[in-house]
Amino acid sequence: MDSNRSGRRRFLKSAALAGLAAGAEQSASAQSAVSEAAPKETHTHGEPSRFAKDGVRGVKLSLNHMTYYTPLQDSAGIITPAPFHFMQQHSSRLPDIDPAQHRLTVHGMVDRPLSFTMEELKRLPSVSRIYFVECHGNGSPMRHSDNDPKEGLPIQYTHGMTSCSEWTGVPLSVLLKEAGLQKEASWLVYEGADAGKYTYTLPLAKAMDDVMVAYAQNGEPVRPEQGYPLRMLVPGWEGPFNVKWLRHIKVVDQPYMTWNESMNHSIPRADLGGKSRWYHFQMAVKSVITKPSAGLKLPGPGFYEITGLAWSGLGAVRKVEVSTDGGRSWKDAKLQTPVLRMAHTRFNFDWNWDGEEAVIQSRCTDDQGEVQPSLAELNKNWGISEDSHAQMKSRAIHINAIQPWKVARDGSVHDAMFS
Repeated sequence: MDSNRSGRRRFLKSAALAGLAAGAEQSASAQSAVSEAAPKETHTHGEPSRFAKDGVRGVKLSLNHMTYYTPLQDSAGIITPAPFHFMQQHSSRLPDIDPAQHRLTVHGMVDRPLSFTMEELKRLPSVSRIYFVECHGNGSPMRHSDNDPKEGLPIQYTHGMTSCSEWTGVPLSVLLKEAGLQKEASWLVYEGADAGKYTYTLPLAKAMDDVMVAYAQNGEPVRPEQGYPLRMLVPGWEGPFNVKWLRHIKVVDQPYMTWNESMNHSIPRADLGGKSRWYHFQMAVKSVITKPSAGLKLPGPGFYEITGLAWSGLGAVRKVEVSTDGGRSWKDAKLQTPVLRMAHTRFNFDWNWDGEEAVIQSRCTDDQGEVQPSLAELNKNWGISEDSHAQMKSRAIHINAIQPWKVARDGSVHDAMFS
């Protein structure tokens, strides 16, 4: 008999018996408990129950707060609620933009320079698509060595700069075709309306493929932290391409090497002889177990469902494998539907924990045949020696190494990436 299935049955049976035993004792006290909890006289529509610890509530941050990490340990499904979508801004203050005054200009190497109001953009053909957005520094070894309890549990701090939403907007190809591209056009340089005028460049081929100018997220206007009233959405590519508070798009014939691209987002690599790779595009194949994960604690031996997220900027997730013995053996996890291109995919795996020390981890393979590497494999690919983790613990980007979590005998879970 399948040990996971039999363990699950034992767990359900014991839970049912415990519930029957406790029911008689609680029936009398339940009435008084309800009466003692003062009911609210009013309720804000859409607000979670006051008893729901993991309900979707906005997070109070100052306008000059620059980073917020998605609490992956509390996530369910694949859609990130808008208030919990990670946030990274490069200016000192969150822009406060009146959509009635906002314009998006398309100019440069075009036949007809254009300027759109928000009302005009919303009259154009629109699409809705589910995509993840991920900071290229997500999972960086630097975060594993400098966990900040103020930023949430370890997984929230190490991997919480990826989120997945349904985005609605105008395909960028519609705007560019309306403007009329000139023969020499091959790149875009585009700018946000934040104080720092955050700017990035994009190859025209990608722009004409699946990029959208998004004004809605999960069925409502994009939140200020996500670029209200307008943002660029570049599916599968690293986060910095997704410029928020979008206001200018210039069609050009070469990459501009903007400050953030050439100075802030290019990192020296050992495999390049200490030189920096200036352009990174697609996010690599990746997965992480979100529960159990570091900072959580298992109450005791027995049945548990391991769950997590997998994604790839190259396409769709094909399979996810889970190991509960530190990578010595692997078994296929179950993939929840839908499994979409360049979107988070939820996976589940049944596990009977025997109470002994264990190391759990996941490994993703996408439909392009790309397999998520171990840390040792990534070190080898990047020319980093095993005894030189200091290089990896610097400000590295595009880290997609397998993430191990160590479960101790007392049920506590710890980050085992560098242990």
